[in-house]
Amino acid sequence: MTGFDRPVLLYDGDCGFCTASVRFAERRIPSSAEPLAYQFADLEALGTTAERASYEVVWVARDGRVHGGAQAIAMLLIDAGGVWRPLGLLGRVSPFRWAAHGLYRLVAANRGRLPGGTPACALPADRRPGAGPASR
Repeated sequence: MTGFDRPVLLYDGDCGFCTASVRFAERRIPSSAEPLAYQFADLEALGTTAERASYEVVWVARDGRVHGGAQAIAMLLIDAGGVWRPLGLLGRVSPFRWAAHGLYRLVAANRGRLPGGTPACALPADRRPGAGPASR
């Protein structure tokens, strides 16, 4: 499916660190994206899976293109414009792209230990408390 009214930023709504990060971005980064916990999204219509969305933040562009992890963050920054746009554009080109990916993976792998994180953040989505069919 393509032709969304606005981009969608999917995040792990079961992760306190992820939720706090998205709330921070909503207050500080003026993006047109709709932040949405993947657990409440129609992932098939958005062109992604619960497995991917539990592994990394996912940006679904208006045209349906899907970006994950550090590239999703870069797209968020580009979409925000202003002083954020150059940072996002840097994150899309090498060697900054590689550095952004490494930093993103480091943070994602340790999100359960970061402020706002919970032990559930470290579990696979299907093993978290309250995991139901929506998270599989």
